[in-house]
Amino acid sequence: MTLSLVPPDEVRTAFSQAMSDMYRHEVPQYGTLLELVADINAKALAADPALEQTLAAGGELERLDVERHGAIRVGTAEELSLLRRVFALMGMEPVGYYDLSQAGVPVHSTAFRPVDETALKRNPFRVFTSLLRLELISDDELRRRATAILAGRDIFTEEARELLELGERQGGFDTHQAERFVEAILETFRWHQDATVDHATYQALHDAHRLVADVVCFRGPHINHLTPRTLDIDAAQAAMPDYGIDPKAVIEGPPPRRCPILLRQTSFKALEESIRFAGRDDGTHTARFGEIEQRGIALTRAGRERYDTLLARSRELPPAADNAAHQRQLGEVFADFPDDLDSLRQQGLAYFRYRLSDTGHAALAAGETPPTDLDALIARHWVEALPITYEDFLPVSAAGIFQSNLGDTRHAAYASESNQAAFELALGRPVLDEFALYARLEEDSRERLRQQLGQ
Repeated sequence: MTLSLVPPDEVRTAFSQAMSDMYRHEVPQYGTLLELVADINAKALAADPALEQTLAAGGELERLDVERHGAIRVGTAEELSLLRRVFALMGMEPVGYYDLSQAGVPVHSTAFRPVDETALKRNPFRVFTSLLRLELISDDELRRRATAILAGRDIFTEEARELLELGERQGGFDTHQAERFVEAILETFRWHQDATVDHATYQALHDAHRLVADVVCFRGPHINHLTPRTLDIDAAQAAMPDYGIDPKAVIEGPPPRRCPILLRQTSFKALEESIRFAGRDDGTHTARFGEIEQRGIALTRAGRERYDTLLARSRELPPAADNAAHQRQLGEVFADFPDDLDSLRQQGLAYFRYRLSDTGHAALAAGETPPTDLDALIARHWVEALPITYEDFLPVSAAGIFQSNLGDTRHAAYASESNQAAFELALGRPVLDEFALYARLEEDSRERLRQQLGQ
């Protein structure tokens, strides 16, 4: 009897919905955040029919309400490698390498996400996954204690491990197995109020860095946040207090633009949650928070270099008094970055998906000969150039979100260098290059277009 396997896209969608339901129960303010984003998105679409048309043309509307990104932190190479195998069964691959140690956060990271066009349209669920860099703990004895604590824990249940191995042997799951798999893996990311260490150990690790305590002192990598996508993050930031949510001081990422680029993020302040230490002492822990993001167009290497140059220039300026002043200041610096789709495309600064328009279809049906030049095809409205959405992350922005919610500004950049090779060794495979993925999406659309035009 042939086993009927559930597509990985369906497993990923089921898991992302289960994660959202769990997090809403654990952090009720997350539910309020979803309401806020839904209200802002509805207003944005009603106010801008052209935006709705662009999103619909690119297949973005269908995924908007289900889109989430989560964030977790693991402590060992084995934990990271196991998660890679788990996410692979959900159709998610590690994309990009992020070194956050340069911003004073002792982790390096990747993002597990779907990579092909069809899967992204089905559900672009991403999990930003960070590995603690124990070598950055300067106290030798504390580093040894943290290593021993992590070595003694297992972040997966026995059932989760059995189902992981079953899924790998079969190449997937049937419907019942998929349901069990989602339920079992969800336990890894659940919040546990009981710490695995006594208060003194927790405090020592906390003093080394709050994030170290968050990773080491609990049973597993509880989900730190789930992030819905908004179409107007400035409106969301302004509306948060009206919903009883205390926002972080500034929105991270590029300034407001007519043509949004990359990623902008904000969040509400991390919760102070009651915990019980081993030995039954009561205390509190601050780690989990709520985040909102607005996604723009993916930039090419040339575009990203220009972005990074301008961002570095903006960081040399004196700190702004508030978010409004920060965005104005950022906007002045980024005035040098083109803010219309034609310029972004013609200067090779961003990635686009090309498709035959209704005009082009009608012209071909009428027997007209198409131009051979892409710019001419676009100028004559035979072809539409649609922005490719940025699906990844920005290390400076991620560090800014971490720092604002950890409430810990003591740590300057660690005296270390990026170590992608060590991260990939722990992961068990190389990470994918985000630029190559976007370039492939663009080239695939060009090839489909050439076939349609008979060129």
